[in-house]
Amino acid sequence: MDIFLQQIINGLVIGSIYALIALGYTMVYGIMQLINFAHGEVVMIGAMVTITCINLLLGHNVHLSGPALLLVGLMMAIPVSMLLGYTIEKVAYRPLRRAPRLAPLITAIGVSIVLQQLAMLIWGRNYRPFPAILPSEVHSIGGASITDVQIAIVALTFLLMAGMYFLIEKTKMGRAMRATAQNQDVAKLMGVNVNHIISMTFVIGSALGAVAGVMVAANYDQAHAYMGFMIGLKAFTAAVLGGIGNLGGAVLGGLLLGVIESLGAGYLGDLTGGVLGSHYKDILAFVVLILVLVFRPSGLMGERVAERA
Repeated sequence: MDIFLQQIINGLVIGSIYALIALGYTMVYGIMQLINFAHGEVVMIGAMVTITCINLLLGHNVHLSGPALLLVGLMMAIPVSMLLGYTIEKVAYRPLRRAPRLAPLITAIGVSIVLQQLAMLIWGRNYRPFPAILPSEVHSIGGASITDVQIAIVALTFLLMAGMYFLIEKTKMGRAMRATAQNQDVAKLMGVNVNHIISMTFVIGSALGAVAGVMVAANYDQAHAYMGFMIGLKAFTAAVLGGIGNLGGAVLGGLLLGVIESLGAGYLGDLTGGVLGSHYKDILAFVVLILVLVFRPSGLMGERVAERA
């Protein structure tokens, strides 16, 4: 039972990260019907910028506490990621807004590859260790363990999700975003600056991605130029599982996928008689994606499809 509980805790931690990244996918899809495959690379760049900033501060003997150093690193990474998201939308996607859907999809894959190669040029191919600046105290829950970092990841994720819900449902910008998602032409007639709203969607999603990237690096104590590809695909799977275009679905899908992956890592070897070990856990995300697309393409919570005027 303690092993089972440990896997559930690990799944909720990584699932929280998937959910946060999936919000970026589902926001863009809900408004533009576009899968922004470059979002994973934005997550990766957020992590790399934070690590670089912290190492620079440590190298110059800046006397700050670990959380303060992390906060400074985040304050550098978030604007960089937001600017990157804004640039991607304006340069790569806006000119193709009226093009057939295949064109922006191919462009998104191309942007992802370009960002990955740029990251390798800047930071190299090797893994970058996350500086040991955060508390490492371990707490016991029913025989399972959870660290301060993992508690902070889950708490911050749900706080950001609550903030996103408030933004979308209770603010003027949120109403404009929902109007744009329903019908861009009608939204324009009602005085909504559609270009601005779409840009802000990318900016907000990129900011969440930067935070998620730091969470990944802090949880695994490392980051590298290739990390965005796999975690981006898993977060996309989470968005599809919950119902892409639905914010609640992205959260549900992320948490479920994290738990499924963690349980698979713990029990896959036993279930397959040792044929598949825990290092095969990544295939579970794509098995889930295939099953969802075959049996319930709209996802668990379904996509909110607006009626076109």
